Amino acid sequence: MPGIDVSRAFVPLRVVVLTLTDTRSEAEDRSGAYLVEAVQNAGHRLIAKRILPDERALIEAELRAHVGDPEVDVVLTTGGTGITRRDVTPEAVQAVLDKELPGFGELFRALSVQSVGTSAIQSRALGGVAGQTLIFALPGSTGACRDAWEGILVHQLDARYRPCNFAELLPRL
Repeated sequence: MPGIDVSRAFVPLRVVVLTLTDTRSEAEDRSGAYLVEAVQNAGHRLIAKRILPDERALIEAELRAHVGDPEVDVVLTTGGTGITRRDVTPEAVQAVLDKELPGFGELFRALSVQSVGTSAIQSRALGGVAGQTLIFALPGSTGACRDAWEGILVHQLDARYRPCNFAELLPRL
């Protein structure tokens, strides 16, 4: 049965949170704030939190900088995963990834159906690996970030989670 193996040690990961938006300031960024709190409450180390506009080149450059930083294990983005003209996060993330993890987006949308019904189909949330860094692109709503964190990431970023998890694979990337 899946779950936490208490005989194993917790390994804190180093996480960056990026909010990708043209419309929110730091004071209005509830999704980014939620992810920061979730990351820290889980025992991981927050390396940075930034807000960037929905500009593909800027997003790609920011992602590449974190992928090249040996002090970053995980980048969580929120925003820009929809289908409007300004939603460019998936394209920026895909340009940086070495390997996409299709199951992340599939599982996220399956979980989201419980919260938002068929509107889940509008999300282009995705995850993958770039170098030795995990990247997960989440929608901009706080509810979607909560679904992704509580339903997937809190487990997969915990080296104690069984039968397997992303955290234990990081040294082998």
